[in-house]
Amino acid sequence: MYKLKYFFLVVMLSYTAKISAQEVLPFPPKKSGSTAGRTIQESVYSPLKSTKHLPEDAPNIIIILIDDVGPAQSSTFGGEINTPTMDRIANQGITYNRFHTTAMCSPTRASLLTGRNHHLVGAGQIAELANDWDGYSGVQPKTSAMIAEVLKNYGYRTGAWGKWHNTPAEHTTAAGPFDYWPTGYGFEYFYGFLAGEASQYEPHMVRNTSAVHPNKPKEGKPYHLTEDIADDAINWLQEHKAFAPDKPFFIYWAPGAAHGPHQVAKEWADKYKGKFDDGWDKYRERTFKKAKEKGWIPDNSKLTPRPATLPAWSSIPQNERPFQRRLMEVYAGFVEHTDVQVGRLVDEVDRLGYGDNTLIFYIWGDNGASAEGQAGTISELLAQNGIPSTIDQHMRALDDLGGLDVLGGPKTDNMYHASWAWAGGTPYQSTKLIAAHFGGTRNPMAVRWPKGIKPDAEPRAQFHHVNDVVPTIYDILNITPPNVVNGFQQDPIQGVSMTYTFDDPDVKGRKMKQYFEIMGSRGIYHDEWFACAKGPREPWVPGIPKGFFGTNGELLWSPDDDAWELYNLKEDWSQANDLAAKMPEKLDQLQEMFMVEFARNKAFPIGGGLFVPVVRPDLRIVPPYTEWTFSGSMTRMPEFTAPALGNRENVVEVDLEIAEDAEGVIYSLGGFSAGLSLYVHEGILSYEYNMFEISRTHIRAKSKLSPGEATIEVITKYAEKRPAGPLDIVIKVNGNEVAAGRVPVSVPLGFTANDCLDIGMDLGSPVSIDYFDTAPFKFNGTIEEMRVNYMDQ
Repeated sequence: MYKLKYFFLVVMLSYTAKISAQEVLPFPPKKSGSTAGRTIQESVYSPLKSTKHLPEDAPNIIIILIDDVGPAQSSTFGGEINTPTMDRIANQGITYNRFHTTAMCSPTRASLLTGRNHHLVGAGQIAELANDWDGYSGVQPKTSAMIAEVLKNYGYRTGAWGKWHNTPAEHTTAAGPFDYWPTGYGFEYFYGFLAGEASQYEPHMVRNTSAVHPNKPKEGKPYHLTEDIADDAINWLQEHKAFAPDKPFFIYWAPGAAHGPHQVAKEWADKYKGKFDDGWDKYRERTFKKAKEKGWIPDNSKLTPRPATLPAWSSIPQNERPFQRRLMEVYAGFVEHTDVQVGRLVDEVDRLGYGDNTLIFYIWGDNGASAEGQAGTISELLAQNGIPSTIDQHMRALDDLGGLDVLGGPKTDNMYHASWAWAGGTPYQSTKLIAAHFGGTRNPMAVRWPKGIKPDAEPRAQFHHVNDVVPTIYDILNITPPNVVNGFQQDPIQGVSMTYTFDDPDVKGRKMKQYFEIMGSRGIYHDEWFACAKGPREPWVPGIPKGFFGTNGELLWSPDDDAWELYNLKEDWSQANDLAAKMPEKLDQLQEMFMVEFARNKAFPIGGGLFVPVVRPDLRIVPPYTEWTFSGSMTRMPEFTAPALGNRENVVEVDLEIAEDAEGVIYSLGGFSAGLSLYVHEGILSYEYNMFEISRTHIRAKSKLSPGEATIEVITKYAEKRPAGPLDIVIKVNGNEVAAGRVPVSVPLGFTANDCLDIGMDLGSPVSIDYFDTAPFKFNGTIEEMRVNYMDQ
């Protein structure tokens, strides 16, 4: 009996020891130290002291993640865009010149915040293009708790700002569910947008789980999203100092900049007038030289050649060059403006006395610079919708809006030529979305922590990845990654702590293996060797990759047909010398290793991220409904969750009371870059289908609306049922046809990434030029109800 009791005691002590290492979160509630008697007089009141779970000097932590930028763009690393804050963080800390991302936004963010590989946490594709395979589900499972959830349990106050892009698109309405919003992942506060991009002037913003509108300008200046989230984070810091001075804080600050659309005030773009007049080829040569002079890349680095599918600057027609230059000037101003907002946040951290013990990770890009603008555009989602266009079309539409000075403002969703992105990735091959090449994945990082890291100008060249940030933070805080969080058994952390590099730039790297894959573009790193296959597509080339489908629409592409490359990174910094033909056995070894890692991370099938956007676009995530009934006051329904009024056959019926001198928007979907709107202008019932600004179809009644009760009906049918096929629009009032017309080219996927359906007004970016200056152009009558029914069920 004694031995049995002893056995149970040992088991209990062992269990207690495990809990004290805190493998289970949340921590158990604080126990009472008091003894309750029958009366207060008979009771003992003796509360136990609160248990602190963090070291006394636990640092505040800030992760800053810039969007869609390349290493050869920041002046800190040899680029020609002024980045004073990155200069400052780098000079006051240490830098990493072989730090890597996944080559795409949602996957990088999921990996960064969980410390796991992106497929393991369901992020093999962006949330809007998720599918049913485990690695591409678009849901980061609770079995891989985000760092905010863990730090919150340990006593940190947590907040996130800016771009999120890790919530399933179908969950983004005001009805939730909210389990996979930032507040469901451990962030006690969130202010930003849930989608992958947003207008800098009229974004659909969310505070915690509630939509925020309007976007209020500050001090008489026009509203700008990046400034807004800097202001809000600064205010949060000031409140933290007042309300919770004893707690450390964790800030995740991820602006939508410099993702398209590239939007910034003219004075910022004008700072770069004339600086890029000699084009992208010369820019690449200059920044290659500067990066070497700064010691950012080794002297023996080679400059990789321009792909045959990207044009030389010398081939760009003279009449087009001012347009292409201005696009780059706007982008440069946008990037500098973003870095300055980071500086405002860091200034406040220092002013409040937090600077010495605040650990800042400043990550220069969630992937490489983006080539998704393709040949240069005034409306960047045109390319994502696969609609062909010419630069002449863009320039003519721009002239109608006011010319080159309009670029960067609220009337364009411009994005620069893909060749500028390629130049921004100097000296590497490729751009964002190519996981095989470092132009898609190699992003600089600077780390500042005055109390814990001595400044050192020599870059850390150990091979690392975004999944290494979380284990680095846990290592600093002496946190054992929990085995259970909120009842969910946890997946193992897959990253490697980087703390060993803090004091020694030359120490041998400890990350021996890392795989990469985005939409079939893939690679594997192992002990200074890198094997890769570029995959079936180049993001700067419009349309479906050649040979991807057969003549009957059958899928022909197979990953088995892809050519593989092999690089010895000890001797070849930029993947310039392909050794695949010379060392087939080494290549075979790495290919086999890739397959093992891919399987381990639930990432099959290879190219699974291509399934929805290319192979089966009909399976993209859409609302499960075929009919809707809305009140007349419904606003801010995200486009991805709203009825597809612009590319499904449908009937819209609106019951309303029309006022004398009727004016205003009846309903709108999308924004000025693309969308559709039914509105009354100068008494005339009008419909506009805005096809990415290069084509606007206006359909108008011939006479004014009569006041009184009415039912307006808008019938949309395909004239030719195919992606981007023409639409026939018929408008009726009380059963009588009052207008009809044809939209020559429809939008097959979507108008916007972040704008909404509004009824009775146009609260976001105004769809129509007719009411651009009077938006939101509220309807001056009464809308009782709006009904939508699909006809193509």
